[in-house]
Amino acid sequence: MADDSKPPARRRILDAADELFYENGINSTGVDAVIESAGVARMTFYKHFGGKQALIIAYLEGRETRWQLRLQRAIDAAGDSRGRLLAVFDALSGWASSESRFRGCSFVNALAELAEPNHPARAIVHAYKAALRDCVFQLAEESGTADPELLTDQLLLVYEGAITTNSLGNVEAAFDKAHFTAEQLINAAVPVSA
Repeated sequence: MADDSKPPARRRILDAADELFYENGINSTGVDAVIESAGVARMTFYKHFGGKQALIIAYLEGRETRWQLRLQRAIDAAGDSRGRLLAVFDALSGWASSESRFRGCSFVNALAELAEPNHPARAIVHAYKAALRDCVFQLAEESGTADPELLTDQLLLVYEGAITTNSLGNVEAAFDKAHFTAEQLINAAVPVSA
């Protein structure tokens, strides 16, 4: 008889990969470790993913989906256009605090680990970062700033810098300071009526 209290095997494999890839790194985590952590048979793993490359892609796609939901909820909960731009930083801070051990951006980490230029996961990373840029740019355009391109670039520099400095531990309260910096940039660029 099947144990209905357990999530389906595919979900257990993805959950194990998500935890192990993020905590230990993609290259440091072998398929055997994922299989053991998920409590599945080797054949079950290969039936669902065929190999590690497909699992890496599913891992990144899952993290992107969860991030997009978090980001959209934060944007929807924000009031005016300034608040919608700041919601990007609220979502980031919430994401970081939800991780048991924040190790930075899983997409940047993957990009650093998967050095082969044609690895399919690299395309996912680039698409994710492009989608984030498009989102911030759209919010900047909606804010009425005279130069949405510049404001987008500035906010993304603060966003990525907050992740890195927080991960390195060389800036205390990096996400709070990033939020404050973003607010100052937005206040300088967005008309008061927005």
